[in-house]
Amino acid sequence: MDRPLLVYTTFPDVDIALSIGEGLVRDGLIACINVLPGMRSVYAWKGAVEHGQEAVAILKTRKDLQDRVHRTLKERHPYETPIVLFIEPTGADPATLEWLIAETTKSEP
Repeated sequence: MDRPLLVYTTFPDVDIALSIGEGLVRDGLIACINVLPGMRSVYAWKGAVEHGQEAVAILKTRKDLQDRVHRTLKERHPYETPIVLFIEPTGADPATLEWLIAETTKSEP
């Protein structure tokens, strides 16, 4: 059985997140993207401590699409080294899983 997969990433702003997310939805690689604006970040980068504002994005897909989503997200992402974390939920509501599978099945070759 297909398993759900959440992808956590950040973008420099909401518009970029929504644009890339829409492309992934249209390609059938994800069923949905949720974008949370206004995140403030403090992070280490190339030996310095940086501060910035970003938008958090949570993408909903299937475990068996992980490699394709990862590759495509990195190709389209504006960051040199984007944060891409995969979170495997322990389960899903059956109707949610059915929707997720239906919306991402069109991406299969």
